[in-house]
Amino acid sequence: MRRAGALLALALLAGCADVALPDPVRLPRDSVEGAGDPTRAAVARSAYVFADPARLQGQPAAMARAIADMEFLAAALPFDPRYQQRDPLLPWQLAQGRAEWRAALGIPPSQPAQPVIEGLYAMSRTPGLAPPPPLPPEAAARLADMPPLPETARAAVAAQRAEWEAQFPMRRWPW
Repeated sequence: MRRAGALLALALLAGCADVALPDPVRLPRDSVEGAGDPTRAAVARSAYVFADPARLQGQPAAMARAIADMEFLAAALPFDPRYQQRDPLLPWQLAQGRAEWRAALGIPPSQPAQPVIEGLYAMSRTPGLAPPPPLPPEAAARLADMPPLPETARAAVAAQRAEWEAQFPMRRWPW
């Protein structure tokens, strides 16, 4: 009996190894002007930008801010109670988008989100300067000429859909 209990405890602990813990993140104060909700603002900006990312070609500061918003969303939305039950695929879509934009910028997958957000926002405030750590030196040039990011676009749309469903839970959306 004691051995069965020990085996059960080990099995339960092994199952906990895959549990994702939140990466506490926040957007800088200047990410939203006025008394807006930073999460809703990041969702709206990201959905707008990645619906037609060509509009930001040659604008590394604006692209840095858009990627920082997506980095914030990828870290925050899977643990935000307003979004957790809206779309079970949203965390996966955000993770796929994160892998895509991080690969495009040369940011290691293991890098915590908050320094990436702060570095990208710093680049958006002072375009033309060398990227601050932890961003790689070539990040500024890559932001000016970003390749297509289809996974990121899908994640931005999914986040916007979850935002709308959180605001209007009884409404059926056409998509």
